[in-house]
Amino acid sequence: MKGAGVLVNNYRINPLIAVSLVLLAAFVGYVISHYPIILSLLFIVVPYVGFFFLLLLNKPKIALYLLVAYCFGFVILSREIGGPIPYGTLIEGLLLAGWLSVLLRSKKGEWQAIANDLCLLFLLWFLISVVQVANPSGASVQGWLQEIRSAALYPLLIVSLAFMVFRKNSDLNGFLMLIIGFSVLAALNGIKQLHIGLSPGEQLFLNQGGAVTHVLWGRLRVFSFYSDAGQFGASQAHIGMVALCLAFGPFKWWKRALLFAAAGLLFYGMLISGTRGALFALVVGAFLAVVLSKQFKILTVGGGLLLAFILFLKFTHIGDGNYQIYRFRSALNPDDPSLNVRLATQNLLRDYLADKPFGEGLGVIGAFGNTYNSDMFISTVQPDSYFVKIWAMYGVVGLTIWLSIMAYILGKCCGIVWRITDKALRIKLIALTAGFGGILVCSYGNEVINTMPSSIIVYVSWVLIFQAPKLEDELLGRVREHN
Repeated sequence: MKGAGVLVNNYRINPLIAVSLVLLAAFVGYVISHYPIILSLLFIVVPYVGFFFLLLLNKPKIALYLLVAYCFGFVILSREIGGPIPYGTLIEGLLLAGWLSVLLRSKKGEWQAIANDLCLLFLLWFLISVVQVANPSGASVQGWLQEIRSAALYPLLIVSLAFMVFRKNSDLNGFLMLIIGFSVLAALNGIKQLHIGLSPGEQLFLNQGGAVTHVLWGRLRVFSFYSDAGQFGASQAHIGMVALCLAFGPFKWWKRALLFAAAGLLFYGMLISGTRGALFALVVGAFLAVVLSKQFKILTVGGGLLLAFILFLKFTHIGDGNYQIYRFRSALNPDDPSLNVRLATQNLLRDYLADKPFGEGLGVIGAFGNTYNSDMFISTVQPDSYFVKIWAMYGVVGLTIWLSIMAYILGKCCGIVWRITDKALRIKLIALTAGFGGILVCSYGNEVINTMPSSIIVYVSWVLIFQAPKLEDELLGRVREHN
C-alpha cells in the first residue's frame, strides 16, 4: 500500500488532460442517457471513417474515383436525408483528401505531370476569378466565395489532381465504366419517377418550388437524382453519346451489346427529361465523332443519318402525340417562346453590360445572385445559359478568355485524337471528345458544364485525352513485351 501511495504521489497529472477527461466523461454520460442510438452509431461509424481516411491517404486514385461517384449522388443524399450536413461542401473534403495523399506520397519527379498547358490555363482562369473580388460593382464577397468554387476552383484542383493520379489505360477504362454505370442508374431512377412515382424527397423537391419548372401542363420533366431536369437530360445525352461511340469500337460482342443497350437507355432518359437543349449535345457530339473517325464510309453514312434525324425532327410531325418527342422537337422551332425569352435576356444584358467590360463580379446572377446580391438589378435576370452567366460575371473580356480556353482545349483534344493509331484507345478518346464538344454547346442553352456531375466528367475527360500519347506508349510497350 505504501508503494502504491508513493506511485500515486509521484505521478503528475496534466491539468488540461484531467479537465478534458472529465468533460469527455460528462459528454459520454449525457449522450448515453439521452441519445443511446447516436452513441451506438458513433462507435460503429468512427472506426470505418478512420479506416476510410487512411485508405484515401494511401491511395489518392481512390479519392478521385470516389469524388466522381459522389458528384453523381450528393443531390439525392440532400433530398432524401436532408439536415444541416453541407453535402456540396463534402466535394472539397474529398478533393482535400486526394491532395493530401498526393502531397504525402508523390515523389519529386512526379510533379512534372501538372507542368502542362491545361493546368496553366486554369491557373490563369483562377487568378482572373480571384481578382474579380475587387470588381467595382460592389457585389457580396460571400457570393463571390460561393461562385468561385464551381467557376474556377474545382476545374483547377480536379484537373491537376487527375494529372497526378490518372496515368494508365486502366484508369481510362475505370473512369468510363464508372460514368456509364452511374448514368444508367440515373436513367433507371428517372424511368421509376415517370412510370412508378416519386420518392418522398423528390416529391418534397417539387412541393418546395421545383414543380414550377418540372411539371409542365401536368407532365413531369424527369430529373432523377440530379439537381434539375436540364442537368439530367444534358448528362444523359452526353454519356449516351459516349456509350454509343464505344459500342462501335473493336471490343468483344457482349461488351458492344451492353454499350448499345446502355446508349438506348440513356437516350430514353434524355427524352423523358424534356430538356430540349440536350438535342444539341447529341447532334454536335455525333458530328465530332463522325469527323474524328477518319473513315470515309462512316463519315458518309453517319453524316447522312445525322442530317436525316435533324430533318425528321424539323419537317415532320411524326410522334407529336408523345409529349416527350413533341417537346424535344420544339428545340428546332425558331419561334419557340423559351428561345425568344433567352434572346430577350441577351439583348437586355447587351445594353446593361455595354460599359462594364469586366462584368459585375462573381455571384451576382443565378442562385447565388438571388441569395447574396438581391439588391442588384442583374440578380433579377435569369441567365439560363452558362455562356450568359460568364458574360454577366466576367464581362465581355472574361467571356472572350473563357471561350478561347474552351476552343483551345477542344481543338487540342481533336488534334490528339487525330494522331492516335491504336483503334481501341482511339475510339475511347473519340467518345470523350465528342461528349465534351456536345456538353460545351449544350451549355449555351443551360448551365451544364459548370454543374456536377457533368463538370467533373468533362474535367477528367480532358486530362485523359491529354494523357493519350502516354497511354498509347503504354499499350505499345505491352505489345513489345508480348512479342
